[in-house]
Amino acid sequence: MSSPFDNPDGTFLVLVNDENQHSLWPSFAEVPAGWAVARPEGSRQDCLDYIGEHWTDIRPASLVRAMDADAVRAR
Repeated sequence: MSSPFDNPDGTFLVLVNDENQHSLWPSFAEVPAGWAVARPEGSRQDCLDYIGEHWTDIRPASLVRAMDADAVRAR
């Protein structure tokens, strides 16, 4: 059996967590705790395109905040 994440004909959601990490998620599966829908149901490619456009910095949000704070302190 193949993974539902690889189904080119499936419908998907884009999920995002508190760290601004994005995930492709099969639309038939329950959204796990700690994740929210960032893009409603669409084709696999549409969701991958959304992720590519919106998740341009793959660092966790907490790391981004810490690095920004370090940069301010270093001034």
